[in-house]
Amino acid sequence: MDSGMEHMWGSALAAALVLFIIYRRFRRNFGRQPLRPKRMFVRMAIFAIIGLVLAPAALRSMDAALAIGVGLALGLGLGVWAGKHTRFERHQDHLHYIPHTYTGIVVSALFLGRLIYRFLIPHDGYSPMEAAAHGAGAALGSLYQNPLTLSIVFVLIGYYLYYYGYVLWESNHLQPEDLEPPPAAN
Repeated sequence: MDSGMEHMWGSALAAALVLFIIYRRFRRNFGRQPLRPKRMFVRMAIFAIIGLVLAPAALRSMDAALAIGVGLALGLGLGVWAGKHTRFERHQDHLHYIPHTYTGIVVSALFLGRLIYRFLIPHDGYSPMEAAAHGAGAALGSLYQNPLTLSIVFVLIGYYLYYYGYVLWESNHLQPEDLEPPPAAN
């Protein structure tokens, strides 16, 4: 197989993986979700690690510090709002939570909108494909230099750290009257 064909298959595989991740992200924001504490803890750990890796960007400039602060504040605010509107129910003897639909739409739209923008619009004089060819180091460097992207990443970090923490805490402190009535049998 020539290198052009390998590059095409690699790009197609990467695009399929990104689409799958986007689908899963949207799916987790709508409808009844099974409560899976271990997965939530793992996701919280991943977001915390990403935040710790990116936090030194705040030391580089006031713009980055402001972007991180605003992103975290917005993310925490969205998390609090979503937490207050999250419902819990028992379904088939398992605890489920029902996330707030509109907050899920906002968080997903921020993520997807910025992702599409970064892939479709040329940055730093490079087309999106040329920028991708420069590797992950260049992508991370451009993340540090772009306050809007940095802010949106920290919206996601703040939102998911708070929201998953809230759902886990609330699920351990539920009273029977806090649960939604079971869905009607068909």
